[in-house]
Amino acid sequence: MNTPAKFLPLMLSVVPFAAMARVPKKPLPLRPNVIVILADDLGYGDLECYGAKGVHTPCVDALAQSGIRFTNAHAMASTSTPSRYAMLTGEYAFRKQGTDVAAGNAGMIISPEQFTMADAFRQAGYATGAIGKWHLGLGAKTGEQDWNGIVSPSLEALGFDYHYIMAATADRVPCVFIENGRVANYDPSAPIEVSYKQNFEGEPTGRNNPELLYNLRSSHGHDMSIVNGIGRIGYMKGGGRALWRDEDIADSIASHAVSFITSHADSAFFLYLATNDVHVPRFPHHRFRGKSTMGLRGDAIAQFDWTVGRVIEVLDSLHLRDNTLIVLTSDNGPVVDDGYADRAEELLGNHRPAGPFRGMKYSSFEGGTAVPFIVSWPRQVQASQTCETLLSQIDLLRSMAALLRVAPPAGAAIDSRDMMGQMLGNRADGRDYVIEYASNHNISVRTPRWKYIPPCNGPKMIPWGPKIETGNLPEPQLYDMSMPWEHKNVASSHPDVVKKLQAVIDFEKSKTAEK
Repeated sequence: MNTPAKFLPLMLSVVPFAAMARVPKKPLPLRPNVIVILADDLGYGDLECYGAKGVHTPCVDALAQSGIRFTNAHAMASTSTPSRYAMLTGEYAFRKQGTDVAAGNAGMIISPEQFTMADAFRQAGYATGAIGKWHLGLGAKTGEQDWNGIVSPSLEALGFDYHYIMAATADRVPCVFIENGRVANYDPSAPIEVSYKQNFEGEPTGRNNPELLYNLRSSHGHDMSIVNGIGRIGYMKGGGRALWRDEDIADSIASHAVSFITSHADSAFFLYLATNDVHVPRFPHHRFRGKSTMGLRGDAIAQFDWTVGRVIEVLDSLHLRDNTLIVLTSDNGPVVDDGYADRAEELLGNHRPAGPFRGMKYSSFEGGTAVPFIVSWPRQVQASQTCETLLSQIDLLRSMAALLRVAPPAGAAIDSRDMMGQMLGNRADGRDYVIEYASNHNISVRTPRWKYIPPCNGPKMIPWGPKIETGNLPEPQLYDMSMPWEHKNVASSHPDVVKKLQAVIDFEKSKTAEK
């Protein structure tokens, strides 16, 4: 996508750290394996290599040390579904209706005819897999999936040869894994029924039967069906042996990832590995209890780190690590109390989940979309680098396509750019701007220097429970990001910048109207 000429004087170049001086380009190895590790609700400040306190993340830190740690990378949205949609399709989520946070019985949000990141790899002859959280809908229509048979269309229609996924998130029903379109470990004696409208007769709920919440109690919401002693969003009946135990989710995701890697050790593969750990309900395995000073949320971060370690371990054992490109990032910013009484706020101490940034998940402020972003490829990427180049996850599709020498079809990935040179440390120039999308649908724009939030009426705090600033203000907000905390609104003293950045947003919106 070309930046309109009238905006170019505004988009200031970023000055790279010394570690990011240009390095000579090396010929690309043939067909690297590629793993995208997408954490869930992991904040910019939740890893030791990004300044975390109270939790150790040695596996992620070692991954960062082996490659490049980016300090100015962004998810497209501050919530899960639109962020994941944008990353996998290369298209801003606001261009398509139905990309808000999805229910567990939502129909497929990415259309089968859309070109996805997995399609690029499949076209290049790779084995493709998706393991973990999905949260982008399944089946042709919302609420009409056959959970007792084949759920179709499923991820095979989007380019994934193998998929072992959670339909949505751990706090939403159905609480089962789905493998290649069928409920894994299906129990015919306990047929599954799912509704997001009304409960099933005789089924207990967290609201009416709090005595059954023996693992976690709700702090707000999450008081519908009870599975594994934890209240959920939505209503579910049945499942039997197929129901997950929350404490085993990470083990299940990791073991299937290891199995996928092992089974494709002799051929090129692409794995989309979307972990669940840090998203509520946080209920890590007992092996990780007490691994942090922050209770369940910190222990869940330690569990995520273990999953990363398992992936590295199997790659090393198969002698694949050297030629495997790993990208590790998060779908959006962090949230502390997101509906369960897990003492996450009480036990934070001096840990700052969003690092130096204001706001968190859901917000228009930077903490909603500023995320960790680590790239490691030992054969190709120089180790021990830190880079402040401005990046967006939406660029992963075209970047990977360029690496694979695959051309997306006309009209596909319209918002994605080829930034593979930057991701590999061969170029220091970044994006002119990135688009950020809050849960209230307000579209913000970030340049290397500026952050602009358009006027937006509404509450200053998230109204349904989390103690998070929305970023709403009925007047324009402009912040100089040389000071990461957005504390001083300088819109009134820079009307020319406000005008130009509003024009950027108007330009992007106009492309949606033309679509």
